[in-house]
Amino acid sequence: MTFLGVLCLILVLTTLAGHLANRLGVPAVIGELVVGIILGPAMLNWIQLNSLVSLFANIGVVILMFLGGLESNLQLLMKYLRPAIIVATSGVIFPVVLMGAAAWWWGFSPLEALFIGVIFSATSVSISVAVLKEYHALTSREGATILGAAVADDIIGVVLLSLMISLLASQGIQTAGHHPALAIVLLEQVAFFGGTYILVKWLAPYLMHLSERLVMASSVTIMSMVICLGMAWIADLVGLSGAIGAFFAGIAVAHTPYRAVLADHVEPLGNAIFIPVFFVSVGLNMTLDHFAENLGLILILTLLACLSKLVGCGLGARLSGFTGTSSTVIGTGMIARGEMGLITAQIGHQAGLLQGSDYSAMILVIILATVLAPLLLKQTLKRLPQKPLQSIN
Repeated sequence: MTFLGVLCLILVLTTLAGHLANRLGVPAVIGELVVGIILGPAMLNWIQLNSLVSLFANIGVVILMFLGGLESNLQLLMKYLRPAIIVATSGVIFPVVLMGAAAWWWGFSPLEALFIGVIFSATSVSISVAVLKEYHALTSREGATILGAAVADDIIGVVLLSLMISLLASQGIQTAGHHPALAIVLLEQVAFFGGTYILVKWLAPYLMHLSERLVMASSVTIMSMVICLGMAWIADLVGLSGAIGAFFAGIAVAHTPYRAVLADHVEPLGNAIFIPVFFVSVGLNMTLDHFAENLGLILILTLLACLSKLVGCGLGARLSGFTGTSSTVIGTGMIARGEMGLITAQIGHQAGLLQGSDYSAMILVIILATVLAPLLLKQTLKRLPQKPLQSIN
């Protein structure tokens, strides 16, 4: 029963923190992230990131991305697919080069420095989705490009992680767990996106229509959750983030007549319990172990973590024809790091590339960049011209 008390405390404090954040004119997610930092090991240490908190957090990010897909315009996403790929590619190259060079200059070995660059190459778009939803910019052309770039970024991140594991193995460094060959991983992901097309085109409409005929309360909502969780699970199996699978599930369900009903049913479910726990869990990852001795490294890498995505993705957007303001919005929307960075850092820790204090520093930089991202995104969104959101006629 202890977890029920923890959950109650999280919901009370995140509600109050979100209210205070909105009154101060900052995104509500900032308040929720700060609650996690205060309650977690970094400060009061009242709540630890145990299995139940992690489970609720994982469900929260899946529901959040499902809602993002539910509100997305597939035609708009396809229209901005090319710039999204350019944005993702340049947004991966810059962190690998800049952060890798900074780590090497700081005294890390070339292999360790390259690994640190790879850690910060991946974007976690979940927090950006929350901010874009809050400021009604999810279906803008900037929002569509950020979402499309996040999907491409996730795939590139998996490829880089696989290459790093192969490089570690060639150096005689063992990593925990079984890691399939890169070719197999890529083949599985191609199959996943082929299956996603089938889901959007035929399977989701059939399943949603079938659910309406079931004599069961909330059968349509239940079926949408089955599609959401199933897609998240399959994406995780093929090496992608479960959030990506949930996002495409949302897109699939959005192309059925039940879109409005599901938005009304699923959003309260997510915001009432699971999504606040996800944002708190990000703060719970923060610790202050060896903070003082690594302060210089943490500050330099945090600055570069923000600048490398802002400049790299912003440059990709400019090359794709976006204006300076729109490019800045896209760049800031790609700053947040998340599960892929944490996973990569953990592999480096297990392999002995990142020792205790260095590993703690990398985790702290990931958290700091994630906390700064929504603040920066909000400021750049305010600079966009006040005009109707872009759509496809």
